[in-house]
Order: sequence, then C-alpha cells, then structure tokens
Amino acid sequence: MKGVIWVNRHCYTGWMAALNTCPDRGAVIRGLEDFYRRYNRREFVHPDPLEFLYRYKNAGDREVVGFIASSFAYGNVKAILTCVQKILTPMGASPREFIISASDKALGKLYPGFKYRFTDESDLLAFIAGIRHALTQYGALEHCLLDGLRTEDETIARAIRHFIERVFGRKRPKTLIPDPAGPCAFKRLNLYFRWMARKDNVDPGGWNSISPSKLIIPLDTHMHRMSVELGLTKRKQADMKTALEITGAFAAFCPEDPVRYDFAITRPGIQKNQELFRQLRKCVAG
Repeated sequence: MKGVIWVNRHCYTGWMAALNTCPDRGAVIRGLEDFYRRYNRREFVHPDPLEFLYRYKNAGDREVVGFIASSFAYGNVKAILTCVQKILTPMGASPREFIISASDKALGKLYPGFKYRFTDESDLLAFIAGIRHALTQYGALEHCLLDGLRTEDETIARAIRHFIERVFGRKRPKTLIPDPAGPCAFKRLNLYFRWMARKDNVDPGGWNSISPSKLIIPLDTHMHRMSVELGLTKRKQADMKTALEITGAFAAFCPEDPVRYDFAITRPGIQKNQELFRQLRKCVAG
C-alpha cells in the first residue's frame, strides 16, 4: 500500500515472546479479566453512539446503523447522539431497506441543509450512497470487508483499504472516511468493526465471518496515552503502525480476541489500579 507502512504482529515477536514468558503474565491476565468483568457491562455504555445498535435485532439493520453511528462519532458526545438520531429518524424501522430503496432525490429532500461540524449535506448523501452501493454489490457491509480479507492476513489492516475503496470509490466523504492510502489508525472504522465482529455484554455483534482475532485496537489519543504509560508502545504517533503494535501487545494476553479489553480498559478508574499497571510494565520490560 503506497505511502503506508502496514505491519503484522509477527514484526514484534521479540517483545511478544517476553510477554508470553513473563512470570507476571498470569497476574496481568487476571487483572485484565477483572476489569473486563467489572466494566464491560452495558450500564457503562451511556452516553455512547454504540447505544443505537441495541435498538435493532436484525443484523442487516445493525451493520448499517453501526456504520453511521461510528462514522459520526467525532466531537462532543451529546452532539454526536443528536446528530445520529437526526439521521436515523427518517429511516424508520429498517435503515437497511430504507437506504436500498431511497433515491438520491428523496434523500436530498429528507436531509436538506444537513450540517454536523465539518460534515455537510453533500458528505452525508455521498456516505449513504456508498452504503447503498455496497449493499447492492455485496449484499452486506460484512461481505464487503470480507472480500478484502485474505486467509494469511493476521489483521484486517489490508481489508480496511479494500472496504473504503469498494464502498466509496472516488466519492469518499472526506470528513467521515479517512484516506485509505494515509497513515491514520482508522479509529472510527476499527470501532465499528469491533462492535459488529464481537458479541458480549457491550458489543452486540452481528457478523459471523470476521474473526475477532483479526481486529485492531480503535486507537484514539486516550488509548494511545494509556498504552505509552503501560509501555505497550513508545511511538509518538497515533497511527496505524502504533495501533497494530498495541494490538500485538494485547494479542499476547488474548490472541483470539486482542480488542477484548478495549472498552473496559478505557473506563474511568483503571488508572487507579497501580498494581495492574506495575505488572503490565514489568511484563513488557521482560
């Protein structure tokens, strides 16, 4: 991929081996699991755009709603929730069926003058048109991502570029979807994929073809700062290379589901658990 250094977890086998042989590894896993049990609960979700997915039992509707909710998840959370609700309300009980059947002209009448921060009506309509194109071509957004995933891929990193290109082509709404050839961590897309490919008390799931083992940590400034404090990365840029490095670290503790602790570990309170921090740092240091 031009302009981007995509890395696989095997690039970090040296320090991952240290994590696997660390005498405190068991204690770290117990600590992480304790936080998972305590904080990976639906009662801690609000306020979060993830809440919108809980309304839809049909996986086809849920994947559409998840894509919308995650893509607009930038800015003040209260404003995000208001914006997503404004988009979903005209779509009725089945956003999937609505998007497949609605014409560009009809969409223009439903969202005249739409504006959310940097995103305007033209971006929103291009975004919805992209979803409609993918649903028409692949039958599901899940299948679109899967089409770009190879058996030998350790993560969905390569498939992300494929997904963006197949959904939007040259009509990518730039305020919502990053440049697939750029170095960014694709935080909002990885958040969306986590919501859909995992199923537990927080993530509602709905996709059965994407293994959680291939997911990538949704890296934002908070997770990046915590990962630096924990010694999981020394990189200063919150880009894809850093996201994969952090994902590789968590994979050493839970290879089948490296983003398992993402929600719990970013809840308020984990910073107070100095013992868990100490054990993690010790393992990383070898």
